Amino acid sequence: MTALTLARMRADVAEMLGETPEDISTEENLMDLGLDSMRVLGLVLAWGNTGIALEFSHLAEHATLGGWWTVVQHLQAQASASA
Repeated sequence: MTALTLARMRADVAEMLGETPEDISTEENLMDLGLDSMRVLGLVLAWGNTGIALEFSHLAEHATLGGWWTVVQHLQAQASASA
């Protein structure tokens, strides 16, 4: 499995919003940019294919790309420790 990177997350969010990756800050509220729960669910499904146990609730607790990245790093560390 390929590890999920912040760059991929930024690019995927940007694509969902019709923006360029450079326009997606790690600190901006993604819901304010127009990301809704259905799009978040799509991201969870796509990112879950990277081998981490990502769930919608993990991302729902955070509204920024930086918050999501922190969650993903934690899940990746757990996956590595149990492998």
